[in-house]
Order: sequence, then C-alpha cells, then structure tokens
Amino acid sequence: MLDVGIRIILFLQGLGAWLLAPMRLLTFLGEVEFYLLLMPALYWCWDAGLGLRLGVLLMVSGGLNDALKIALHRQRPFWIDQRVQALGVETNFGFPSGHAQHGISFWGRLAQASGRSWAWPAALVLAFLIGLSRLYLGLHFPHSLVVGWAVGALILWAFLRWERPVSRWLRRRTYREHLLIAFCASLALFGLSVLSLVSAGDWQVPEEWAQAALASVGEPIDPLSPRYALISAGVLFGMGAGAAWQSRAGGFRADGPTVKRLVRYLLGVAVLGALWFGLDAVVPDDGSMLSWALQYLSAALAGAWVTAGAPALFLRLRLADREGGAGGGTEGATG
Repeated sequence: MLDVGIRIILFLQGLGAWLLAPMRLLTFLGEVEFYLLLMPALYWCWDAGLGLRLGVLLMVSGGLNDALKIALHRQRPFWIDQRVQALGVETNFGFPSGHAQHGISFWGRLAQASGRSWAWPAALVLAFLIGLSRLYLGLHFPHSLVVGWAVGALILWAFLRWERPVSRWLRRRTYREHLLIAFCASLALFGLSVLSLVSAGDWQVPEEWAQAALASVGEPIDPLSPRYALISAGVLFGMGAGAAWQSRAGGFRADGPTVKRLVRYLLGVAVLGALWFGLDAVVPDDGSMLSWALQYLSAALAGAWVTAGAPALFLRLRLADREGGAGGGTEGATG
C-alpha cells in the first residue's frame, strides 16, 4: 500500500511546479489559520449559533484526529522516501489526514446549514480537492485521505444526529452547569490523546523517520506531542464558557448593516490574531505540565474572545445590538 501511494504522489508531483500555487491555496483551506479567519466571520457577522456549532464541531474533530494520529503513529511519505518532495511542513503523524477529516465534517455541516441544492456537491468537491493537495505536497498517503474522509463523515453524521437533542438539553442547564460541562468536555477531548500516549507505551519514533523529515523540511518532528489536542480542548472550553456568559448577559445580534459587520470583523480578528500568535510566541512548548497548562489557557482565551470578549466590545462600541436571546441569526447561539 505504501509503495502504491508513493507512486501516486510521485506522479502528481511530476505534473509540474505550476500546480504548486493552487495546491498550496487548497491546502490553506484546511489549515488552522484559515479557520481562524473564517470562524469569527460566521460568529460575529452571519449567525452566532451556526458559528458556535461549527466551532465545536471543528474542535471535536481536531481533538479526535490528534488522538487517532498518536494512537496509530503512522509515517508521512517524505519520512520514508527521499524521492518525495515535502512541499509543506508538518511535524505530527500523518494518519488519518486532518485536512481530509475536517474538510468533510466542517464543509458538510456548512452545506447542510445553507439549505442550497448545490452546497453538498460543492462541499464534497472542495473536500476532495483539499485532500488532493495534500498528496501533491507530499504530506499524506492516499489511504490517509480515505480514512480521514471516512472519519470526518462519521463525525458529521453523529453531529447532525445528536446536535439538536444536546442543544435542547443544554438550554435547561444553568450558567454554572454550562461552565462545568464545557470544562469537562474539553478535558475529555484532551484525555483521548493522553490515552493514546499511554497506549503507545515505550514506542519511539524511528530514527530514520526523524532524520528523513529533518533533511526534507529542515525542522525536527515531534509527533508524540499532544499540542494540537491541547489547543482544540482549550478553544472548546473558551468558546463554550464565553458563549454561556454572553447568553447570560443577553446575547448579541450578528446581523446589521454591512459596514458594521465589516468593522466588527476587522477589529475582532485583529485582536484574535494578536492573542493567537502573540501567546504562541511566548508560551513554552517543552512538554512540561506548565507548558501544557499555558497552552490550554492561551487557547481558551482565544476561544473566549470569539464568543464573549469581542461581542462585548462590539456592543460597547455600538457595532452590534443586544437581544434577549443568545445571539443573532437563524440558529441561535445556544440552540
């Protein structure tokens, strides 16, 4: 299977360097930085309820993907075959593909919310192209994409099946219960990666993988680090706690004049970027318990800014209106 995958990757890379720019653009649509730009736009400027749901879906998918990668600890193509050009940098394990998994779950849920007949085919095509870009860039084997798509479809199905019952149950909970639920859910999500680490036992990354990766991209790999799961868990807690607080305070409306929406987005995403990249630059990543705690807290702060801090600022600056419910839009921030 690996040999067949290598041949497919080499064939795609042999089509020429003219594909590099469009493939990098497609792969960006599955990167954390892209979702960092898109999620606030949904929450602040379109539908807070849908934005919250998609954020939760994305964080759950991210945490599960990290746990699966650590548990299965499978290599990336350029770790085992120097003929494969690594046209991107990845330091974690490659199976299953997170880009493929998130592409199906996120874009599938957005397609379902749109209610447009063309949305589902468009979501499937986009998810496929994002996966194809990972092959061209030499970052995944074909079977990593197939399993990623399958896991993403399973997550999407489960989310659509249980989203409304869970939302109705949450509406009956108190503010303190919401905080506790958000915190416990985030710990459970991170706990999956901890269990994966425990199940790995004394397994170590083969030295030939580490040396090949270093030679290809110039950066050491650290695939047994649960950093991505910590970030997903922290953002999940921050978003949930922030949404509960904002709902208790009276909520805010995500609709309004286009100019106000644009100003909301530019102001909010500027602060979010400063928080995300600024804290990432100063928080240590040495594998200690302190670094884990700081990574979790910094991610939670970013999540809380999206669902609580930024809306509160928009209300104070009269860039948004308050409403008695839990947010503007058709789905509602808590339902």
